[in-house]
Amino acid sequence: MGIFCLLPATAKNLSSINAEALQNQLNNSSSVSNEIDVAILKHFYAMRGYRPAWIQNDKLSPELDIAIAFIATAEQEGLDSKDYQLEQLLHLRKQSSEYSLLLELELRTTQSILMLARDLRRGRLIASEVDPDWHIRQPKFDPAAYLQKAITSGNLKSSLADLPPKTQEYQLMKQALAKLRKLVKRGVNWTMIPETPLIRPNMNHAIIPLLRSRIAQIFAMHGNSSYDIVSSENGSEKYDSELVNAIKIFQEQHGLNADGVIGPNTRAALNKTPEQKIRQLRINMERLRWMPRELGDRYLLVNIAGFRLTAIEYGKHVLNMRIIVGRDYRSTPSFNSRISHLILNPYWNVPNSIAQQDLLPKQQNNSNFFTSQKIRVYVNNAGHYEEIDSDLINWHAVGKNFPYVLRQEPGEKNALGTIKFMFANRFSIYLHDTPSKQLFQKDIRMFSSGCIRLEKPLQLAGFILNEPNAATDIGDKIESGKTITVNLSKHLPIYLIYLTAWVDETNNIYFASDIYGRDKRILKYARW
Repeated sequence: MGIFCLLPATAKNLSSINAEALQNQLNNSSSVSNEIDVAILKHFYAMRGYRPAWIQNDKLSPELDIAIAFIATAEQEGLDSKDYQLEQLLHLRKQSSEYSLLLELELRTTQSILMLARDLRRGRLIASEVDPDWHIRQPKFDPAAYLQKAITSGNLKSSLADLPPKTQEYQLMKQALAKLRKLVKRGVNWTMIPETPLIRPNMNHAIIPLLRSRIAQIFAMHGNSSYDIVSSENGSEKYDSELVNAIKIFQEQHGLNADGVIGPNTRAALNKTPEQKIRQLRINMERLRWMPRELGDRYLLVNIAGFRLTAIEYGKHVLNMRIIVGRDYRSTPSFNSRISHLILNPYWNVPNSIAQQDLLPKQQNNSNFFTSQKIRVYVNNAGHYEEIDSDLINWHAVGKNFPYVLRQEPGEKNALGTIKFMFANRFSIYLHDTPSKQLFQKDIRMFSSGCIRLEKPLQLAGFILNEPNAATDIGDKIESGKTITVNLSKHLPIYLIYLTAWVDETNNIYFASDIYGRDKRILKYARW
C-alpha cells in the first residue's frame, strides 16, 4: 500500500524509530495512496528534521492519542472515519510492540491527520471538479505546516479543533446531523405515503392518520419547536386545522408554498427518508467547507436551491425573503462578490440571447409587443447606437443572427422592477425587483435567466444602506421616476451559493430539492 509497504529493517535502524528510518522509508516510496501525495509527508517530516511526531523514544506519545481521538470525530463533521484509517490506527495502537508496526503507526497517523486537516479546512473534494458552476475560491491551506506548528506549539488539541468552519450555518448543520443520526440509530418506521389527488384543508382521506404520524415524526426528528402542535395519536381521517398548520410549517421548511395543500411536491418531501436527509446535510456541510473562513460582519447569503435570501448582521438573521432564480437551462452559478451600487428606476439593456430567444417570438406573434412593453430598438452603427422604429422592421424575417439592441424604459412594466443591486461578476448577474410578484407564490421558483429576483427589494435596500429611514428615502427617490445611481461608501459582501439543506437560528432544519442536480454530482465523487 504505497508508503506502508515497509522496507526491511537493517541492523542500523532495527531498534529505533529515528530520523534516518523515516527518511529512508519516505525516499523509497513512490506514493502514499490515492488520497495524499508523498510530497506532503516529506514536507511535514522535513520541517521536523525527520523526527517522529507520534513516537518518542520508541514509545507512544500523548499526542498520538489526541490525533486518533480527533480522527474519530470525522463522522461528526459529515465525513467518513474509514477514509482516515481509523480502524487500522486503533489496531496498530494496540499492536505496536514491533518496530515495523511502530513505523507504520507513525506514518499512517501522519497521513490520516494531514488528510483530515486538509478536508476540514478546505473541503474533501475539489469544488471546481465536482461542480463546474461553483466559482468561489476554496481556501488555501498547507496541512503539513499547520500540523507542525500545532505540535511544536504544544496546542495540538485546540489546533485540530479549530480546523472545521466556525460559521453559525455550519455548526447548526453539524448539530442537526447528530440529531438525525441518533434517531436513525434508534430505528425509524418510515412508511411511504402513497399518491393521492390533491388533499385540501377540511377534506377527509384514509391517509390522514399516516400524514399526522409522519409530520409528528419529522418535527421530532428535526428538533422543531412546533412538533407538539400535532398529535400522532389522533386517528381521525379529517384534514383538520391542527394538521393543516403543521403541514404549512413543514412546507415552509422545505421550500414549498405554505398553502396547506398536499400535492406531489409536498408528498415527495414527506417521503424523504432520514438517511436521504443525512446525505443531504453531509453534502451541504462539504459546500460550507469550500467557503472562505470569514464571511464578514454584515453580508448577504443567497441560497439558490432554497429560493431565499438572508441578510446577516453579526451572526443574526435580520432579513429573509423569497427569491426567483435561473431556469434549468440558464442556471444561476455559485460565486461571491461585493455590492457596490444600486440603480433606481433602471433601464433594462436586454441581453442578446434573451432578445433573440425570448422576446423576438413574442414580437413576431404580436406586432405591438415591443411598443406595449416600452422596449426600444437600436442598431449599432460603428459603435454609435441609433434608434429605429420597430414598426418598420419585418420581424418574421429576423432569425438567429439578431442584429438589433433592445432597451426597455423604466416603469411599471420594466422587467427589473424599480431597483437593481449591482456587484462585479463575469456572469452579468445582479439582484433586482420584478413586476411579476405572483411568481413568489410558486413552490419551484426557476423563472429567470440567471439573475435573482427579489420579494422585498426596498427592505433589502434599507439593510444594505444601513442608515435610518434608508428604505423610506429610497422609496421617495423611486417615486420621482428618475433613474438614480446610489453608490455605497462601503461595499457589502454577497455569497450566492447552492444549499439544499440548512438550519435557521431556532434550530429548525430546512431541506430543498436538488433543482440543478448539483447534489448528485457531489454524491458521485464523494461516494456517500
